[in-house]
Amino acid sequence: MNSTATPLAAAGYPRTWQRYTMGQRLLRFALYLLVVAAIVQALRSVEIIPEFLYDAPEQMADLLQRMWPIDWSYYPEGVHGPLLETLHIATLGTILSVLLAVPVGLLAANNLTPSRLVNQLARLILVSSRSVNSLVWALLFIAIFGPGALAGTLAIAFRSIGFVGKLVGEAIEEAQRGPVEALTATGASKGAILWYGYWPQIRPAFWSIVLLRWDINVRESAVLGLVGAGGIGMALDTALNLFQWDRVALVLAAIFAVVIVAEILITQARKRIL
Repeated sequence: MNSTATPLAAAGYPRTWQRYTMGQRLLRFALYLLVVAAIVQALRSVEIIPEFLYDAPEQMADLLQRMWPIDWSYYPEGVHGPLLETLHIATLGTILSVLLAVPVGLLAANNLTPSRLVNQLARLILVSSRSVNSLVWALLFIAIFGPGALAGTLAIAFRSIGFVGKLVGEAIEEAQRGPVEALTATGASKGAILWYGYWPQIRPAFWSIVLLRWDINVRESAVLGLVGAGGIGMALDTALNLFQWDRVALVLAAIFAVVIVAEILITQARKRIL
């Protein structure tokens, strides 16, 4: 809190306590004004057709009627294989991203890599990875390698580098200096300092990061097939293009089930590993 001296306070009366100074109140007001202006500008630029809003409930009800009953018999033929491919894309993409992200994360940590130029270059790589959406990465790798699971795996991996590397680097920067300084005083090598000084401290965070990223990648890999990068998304895209709504419902139910199972597995793995 900030105290403001008034003439009454100078005369011996109690001071008037204010939570914010005049400058802080003006700054908060300016921020609120900018937020309101941004919302108004966004509403003005988004084109909303009123006719589509009026009959949206009717269209939704019609779509749900077409999706029911679900074509469960199509699962062995057209959903099971792409669903497993989606899991493979997420898993391999996560493993590849960890292999690529950990060295970049080590270079991005200030307390481990003293060179400012190397730090900035590593952080540029991490920011570049996060700034490009996985669908954009998929389109890029499809143009290079053609459609299929390889493009999807690489898209998941390159999208995840920024996430994994940034959090690993932050975990290293937050590590306690005591064990590291003790190992340094004994003349331990750089590898020994990393393994015995940093790794025991960041191990819980590292596994938490990997498990969380795999969980995210399962969700992201489910839609990469919409642009031709393999997985269950290709089955969904085919069913949508052919207006096979009962099969669309089946694919959506399969994706939902996989996401729920992945969440349960992640929760159990965190309890046992961490």
